[in-house]
Amino acid sequence: MKLRVMLIDDNRGRAALLQQALRDAHYEVVAVLHDDADILKRVQETPVDVILIDLESPDRDTLEYLSTLNRESPKPIVMFAENDDNIIIQAAIKAGVSAYVVDGLSHQRLKPIMKVAIARFREYQAMRAELDKTRNQLAERKVIERAKGIVMKQKGIDEASAYHALRKMAMDRNLRLAEVAESVIAVTQLLE
Repeated sequence: MKLRVMLIDDNRGRAALLQQALRDAHYEVVAVLHDDADILKRVQETPVDVILIDLESPDRDTLEYLSTLNRESPKPIVMFAENDDNIIIQAAIKAGVSAYVVDGLSHQRLKPIMKVAIARFREYQAMRAELDKTRNQLAERKVIERAKGIVMKQKGIDEASAYHALRKMAMDRNLRLAEVAESVIAVTQLLE
């Protein structure tokens, strides 16, 4: 299956050449934009696997659009630019750019750069998912610990018995332990 590419280039002549280079490299160009203002809307409307941006230098608006895109509908983004300013490169990477390539675009380098950007994007997304999972587990653990403390105080029982009571309630009600713990905390706050 061909990878679907959205091409963004404000230079129509360069965009046409790049579009042909992408087709020659067996990519499917599903959209060509000459302005990045509608990027989020277009990505949501068009199935896209990779976004390729070719411009002289990303401005603040471009980076904000990419940051919003990265939050709401993350995709691998390859940016070809002429500006090699470290601050701009760091801002682009922070906005979600998977590969920032300076020194122009040669058609021979296109495919390996796209592959590296996609691999890097996938690795970053996996790390991000693992981080989110760990944060959620930690937050749930804090809620359970707090509810356990409430049960220990209210019933005058030890930690193991409080945990057992919460766990039994969760099993009896077919709920997750964290959900029962949140309920215990909410009821306690209501009665205070």
